[in-house]
Amino acid sequence: MSVRGTLRALPTMLRVGVSEAVAYRAEMFVWVLATTMPFISMALWTAVARYEPVGRYDSHGFVRYFLATFAVRQLTGAYAAWQVNYEVRQGTLAMRLLRPISPLWSYAAENLGTFPMRLLLVVPLVLFAVVSQGAQSVPVTAWGWAFFLVALAGGWLVTFLANVLIGSLSLFMESSNRLMDVWFAFFLVCSGYLYPVALFPPALRGLLDWLPFRYQIGLPVELMTNGCAPLEALGLLGRQWLWVAVLLGLSILSWKRGLKRFAAYGG
Repeated sequence: MSVRGTLRALPTMLRVGVSEAVAYRAEMFVWVLATTMPFISMALWTAVARYEPVGRYDSHGFVRYFLATFAVRQLTGAYAAWQVNYEVRQGTLAMRLLRPISPLWSYAAENLGTFPMRLLLVVPLVLFAVVSQGAQSVPVTAWGWAFFLVALAGGWLVTFLANVLIGSLSLFMESSNRLMDVWFAFFLVCSGYLYPVALFPPALRGLLDWLPFRYQIGLPVELMTNGCAPLEALGLLGRQWLWVAVLLGLSILSWKRGLKRFAAYGG
């Protein structure tokens, strides 16, 4: 299908994705329960900072940070790797390939379809953060809001494209879910999900600036909680979107080559 045809079909695909998210809201609730680690980290770090700040974070700063982390996690989540693995094993990917639109667009629409339900969780949480922790819980400038929204979109794309890339490797092996587990382990340590990246030693923090994991969670959270100056934010956004471009190229290349192998083996 042409680009124009794909864009015309996209609103319908998004509506289908939203309908599926509503139909499977129990699974959505289970997923949310599995992403509550920031609240545990918040309790631990606020206890540590009760009497003395840790780096630039006092106890209120940690509360703002981890409430933002939970919110951003909801809005940047994706699960395409597990979809691709399941459909390759079950053979149902072949049915998607019969449609006139690339399965990658279908995966994107289905993953984005959960966004409205996640907003139902995020909006009250953000309002609670503003009321209980002050205006610093959200961007306080126009440029801050603009950079945050760009970083949020980039964070979702890094997560989704990494899922597509790892999921497409299941076309070459029995399952790539173990590789997704490895990616997730690095994500937990390097992204700012369990603790702010600013608390790492400077040399290690410089390395994390060039890895993709920080750009899934850490950068949007830092921008949401006013943790970056404008010039620093621009540099980090440039690196984030460089990773979007790299992962886009790699995922498309792996997907196309994997499909040739899938077709050759009668998938």
